[in-house]
Amino acid sequence: MLGGCDLFAAHKDWRLCPEEVISHGELIAAGFVAGLGCALATGVGSVPAAFVRHASDRVMDSLLGFAAGIMLAATVFGLITPAIDEGGTGKALLGLLAGVALLGLADNLVPHLHFLDGSNGPGAARLRRVWLFILALTIHNLPEGLAVGVGFGPGDIAAGIVLAVGIGIQDMPEGLAVSLSLVREGYGSRRAIAYATLTGLAEPVTALIGISLVVIIGPLIPFGLAFAGGAMLYILIDEMIPESHHRGNHLWATSGTVAGFVLMTALERLFA
Repeated sequence: MLGGCDLFAAHKDWRLCPEEVISHGELIAAGFVAGLGCALATGVGSVPAAFVRHASDRVMDSLLGFAAGIMLAATVFGLITPAIDEGGTGKALLGLLAGVALLGLADNLVPHLHFLDGSNGPGAARLRRVWLFILALTIHNLPEGLAVGVGFGPGDIAAGIVLAVGIGIQDMPEGLAVSLSLVREGYGSRRAIAYATLTGLAEPVTALIGISLVVIIGPLIPFGLAFAGGAMLYILIDEMIPESHHRGNHLWATSGTVAGFVLMTALERLFA
């Protein structure tokens, strides 16, 4: 006869067995702190702008490809696969499509630019492009923060940390892209690094929202995981991979993507 936590384990409802699992408050705190860590990783990635005034297109495309590879593995192994395991294929696909649809809507309604190619004219027009680019990365960071938050929803802290580490790593080249763009337009390195760090601050906010929702409303966990995965998948297909290839550095960008995917897959298998 089953009793106590054995009964709850039989029903696979970890939320009803507080003696042996982390509390809701601790999960929410963990999700928020992980999102904050990813925001700080964006700032850390921007630091080289204090020493390097310009990075070649080949380097930037390789880094962008690397970030895309990490995001792809995180999306598949850290979000979509757990969503299917938790709630079945139907609920996972519904969440994935909802995430793609919402990001597509935001992408078309909010004025912004994709990654800069540095070819547009001088002065105010070019500077305006830089700030639209910064807006694009801020939008880009919203689903990443959401993914970090909901990644802690199933209560597997190790898996949540691995997902957050992966997203933090891929945030670094994005921070560098922002800071180098601002330095090129005449901003001091300190201001450029500060603004780059600010673009990441959307992540702890959406991480807090994501983890709070899935913890408070348990059945949302599979949908939330897949929703975050769909949002990240949209960014990958619509922005990151095409942008890493559009300057002609296909081999370097693809190599970076494969390297990022391999690294994140290894992290998932070793530590999750």
